[in-house]
Amino acid sequence: MKQLTFNKKILLLIFFSIGFSVLFSFLFIHYLYSKLYKESIETSIIHQGQRTASHYHYGELSDEIIEKIQWYNIVSEYEVIVVDNLDELASYFPYKVNYETLINEDDHRLLEQGQYVLKEGYVEEFNREILGALFPVKSESGLIGFIYIYLPLEAIQDVFRNSIPILITVGTVFFYLFFLFMNRIWISMFNPLKKLQELSNEISKGNYATIKYEKQDEIGQLIKAFNQMSISLKNQEKRKREFTSNVVHELRTPLTYMRGYTEALKRNMFESPDEAVQYLTIMQNEMERLNKLIHDLVDLNYLEEPTYSMDKEPIAIAQLLLDTIDLFQMQLQEKELIIKQCVNESLITFGDEQRIRQVFYNTIDNAIKYSYKGGKVTLFLIEEKDMIVYTIHNNGIYVQQDEIERIGERFYRADKARNRETGGTGLGLSIVKEIVRLHHGQFTFDSNADHGTTVTVRLPIFKDKGEMT
Repeated sequence: MKQLTFNKKILLLIFFSIGFSVLFSFLFIHYLYSKLYKESIETSIIHQGQRTASHYHYGELSDEIIEKIQWYNIVSEYEVIVVDNLDELASYFPYKVNYETLINEDDHRLLEQGQYVLKEGYVEEFNREILGALFPVKSESGLIGFIYIYLPLEAIQDVFRNSIPILITVGTVFFYLFFLFMNRIWISMFNPLKKLQELSNEISKGNYATIKYEKQDEIGQLIKAFNQMSISLKNQEKRKREFTSNVVHELRTPLTYMRGYTEALKRNMFESPDEAVQYLTIMQNEMERLNKLIHDLVDLNYLEEPTYSMDKEPIAIAQLLLDTIDLFQMQLQEKELIIKQCVNESLITFGDEQRIRQVFYNTIDNAIKYSYKGGKVTLFLIEEKDMIVYTIHNNGIYVQQDEIERIGERFYRADKARNRETGGTGLGLSIVKEIVRLHHGQFTFDSNADHGTTVTVRLPIFKDKGEMT
């Protein structure tokens, strides 16, 4: 079976609602007809019959009494028949009710017990239903007669003759307003959805666009989410292209160097053995750079795998930081940098020692590379609100405010000149951010011309019972 579309389901719901409303109106009218009209007639007949029969409990049904009853029959809307016995009733009311005789054996039994009998049904000769009741008239000696009161019932359309035009008018106005209302909803709902469908097809082709929609209803929230998705996909596509371009650039540059110097060595295009050694040294450096680039890419992809897990254990993080600082003594001396540190040596975290060492190594390496000669690097490792806070600050090259959000993206470097001595691979902080995320920590970056650049990493502190905050 072909599945119904959403708009067809809405149409089906509308038609169902209209059909239900019409059916409900019809049933409600029948309810009013049965409960109000018929019950009021029945109550009136019983009241009149019992009242009439009660006047003649004593005595006989004389001609005078019968004449009074017949006079009442003339002035009343009811038909009243008075007979001495039930056999006479057939001559005055020779009709069948629901194609059956008026009085049956059960009715006889009830009348003899002094109870009245209700009779309701269709009479073919009247071409309508009647509602009546037969009442026994008793004296001290027993039954002396019977009173039969009946009334042909009005048809339902006759009863509601004045109400039906009003009902039709009100219903027509209601359904017209309902149609206008649903048409407005239809347009406001399905036009944006149709636009969403069209733009979804365009996005699948790589054409990213957004929809203007001012309302803040559910459709507006959906369109807002769609626009955000479109912008995000557009940015991701842009960054993917940048990533591809960066990878090509990073791979092409060392390969170009190595090819050039290989060709120079092959053709003996050097003036001295020292110059040949210099060419080989450059080639070796480029190979190491290429190897580091590939290693960092593999490492970052490995860290981003959903199934990746680390070997966590309690770590004396202060000692790990001090050991990492020692690895940079030569670079610090070459750039004549002063390093100041404030380290709380009692701090312990729970994590992967090698990965946290990478965090320290990459951030210190960046701080030194982007510091001016003779500058200062400041390190803090303190406890703050049940968190280990590691901060490294330098007053060297700063990053523009509009570029700070992109720090940590693959291959992104604020150094647009791509200086080969300071540029690195552009993956160091990306790796740092992933490692911090895997340790349930926080990474922040701040930079300005007045105060320099600060990288802050927050990691959960290790508790005595092995639990992390």
